[in-house]
Amino acid sequence: MLSKFPRNPLVSPADIAPTQEGLEVMCAFNPGAAIHGGKTVLLIRVAERPIPEEGWISTLLLDPENPGAYRELRIKADDPDLDATDPRVFTYKGESYLTSISHLRLATSTDGRNFTIGAAPAMRAEGPYEEFGIEDPRICYIAGWYHITYSAISSRGVTTCLARTRDFAHFERLGIIFCPDNKDIALFPEKIGGRYYCFHRPSPGKIGRLPSTWLASSDNLRDWGNHQWLFGPREGMWDCERTGCGASPIKTRHGWLQIYHASDNNTRYCSGAILLGLDDPTKVIARSDKPILEPTEEYETSGFLPNVCFHNGWVDRGNGKIDLYYGAADWVCCGATLDVDAVLDRLIG
Repeated sequence: MLSKFPRNPLVSPADIAPTQEGLEVMCAFNPGAAIHGGKTVLLIRVAERPIPEEGWISTLLLDPENPGAYRELRIKADDPDLDATDPRVFTYKGESYLTSISHLRLATSTDGRNFTIGAAPAMRAEGPYEEFGIEDPRICYIAGWYHITYSAISSRGVTTCLARTRDFAHFERLGIIFCPDNKDIALFPEKIGGRYYCFHRPSPGKIGRLPSTWLASSDNLRDWGNHQWLFGPREGMWDCERTGCGASPIKTRHGWLQIYHASDNNTRYCSGAILLGLDDPTKVIARSDKPILEPTEEYETSGFLPNVCFHNGWVDRGNGKIDLYYGAADWVCCGATLDVDAVLDRLIG
């Protein structure tokens, strides 16, 4: 049903040049994927930080006085106002910061396995809502445009933004489409009943279910409404802590097949499958009891965040075969081939 590429990892931090001197690439992961001009295209989340200095904790923020440039925040490691126990986030004087800042880097391939990586960012953070970086793109081709949803991180919260491109050289930003805290937005590739649909994943506060997957619809891809809870974590199962969409759903004769990600109480991220109605995507037809993609290889079980497979890109190879592209252990890009009919057989027999 699923076979991981023998050549994994496809892209590692060592393959990518930092954007400027004095920085290092920590992670290259969670790629959006598409086919453009006969080539496989990845938009890779690249996380950078200042080269570590003993006795200091430092990170990068956008410089509001110098658009497109970074400023460094440096804090003594023994500062009593610092909490740096999480490798992804630290808190200083009551404010939270990421330990790195991410941009999107373009990679292209003629065979979907060997990639040439751009020397500079394809998209980098801009403006106050992207102060801490941009992350986890998903790509969907609609009406002549590649639409890109991505997370924008700042002191104002986690929003989701929309951009589009025709050539992956020029990008038009269309702004925020979901306000904080919301992420994991993936578009359906065509209208259903005259409206666009997307998955999204709001994060509840003190009251409410665990982070779950919702649906919304729109007539213009920018203004979203008709929100509905779709599915969420299942107690005692592999997806008991949170769920979120992968990439755009795959249209099949049986319904919309979504390969979604989820985690358990040990922060182990896997991917499973859910089948939705073709004419009514709010209708859940079937859902997998076991993961389809899970961390088993060394490059998935050890890294920046061990035991993570996070899929958010795929391309259609024909003959019922889909290549999934995913981040492993929050530090490298990997791939796997999925047999769609085999997944459907498991779901509905």
